[in-house]
Amino acid sequence: MTDTQTSLHAPHVLEYPYTRSVGPVIGRFLTGLRDGKIEGIRSTSGKVIVPPTGYDPDTGADLDEFVEVGTGGVVTTWSWQPEPRANNPLDRPFAWALIQLDGADTGLLHAVDAGSPEKIEVGTRVKVRWRDERVGHINDIECFDLEQS
Repeated sequence: MTDTQTSLHAPHVLEYPYTRSVGPVIGRFLTGLRDGKIEGIRSTSGKVIVPPTGYDPDTGADLDEFVEVGTGGVVTTWSWQPEPRANNPLDRPFAWALIQLDGADTGLLHAVDAGSPEKIEVGTRVKVRWRDERVGHINDIECFDLEQS
């Protein structure tokens, strides 16, 4: 760049705000959260998918057999969030984790209030911490807590 050229800068925040209609499958899942239960859906191969999808990921077939799963499960992978952002579920450091709930064959992504990264690993058992007031939203699960052994 020469002395006669000027660099222009314009701050820009890239966002994708939108409203989603949930339909009968995710609608039932969210209603279940409001009521304090977690439901998945059985695939054509017999696997239980949580959160549920309206179609089989392997065959594309429509799915409609809902299955209630447990509110506890196992961490299958995780990443530490040392500095939470304003829109994160917790205002202190926590883990983002894929949690395979008891009775499910897939993982649900959510926050785990582990306290420190030394207290969580693949295979750690966790359980749901429900919000006191639930409205039918994924944040009705406040986070997951470590199960005491």
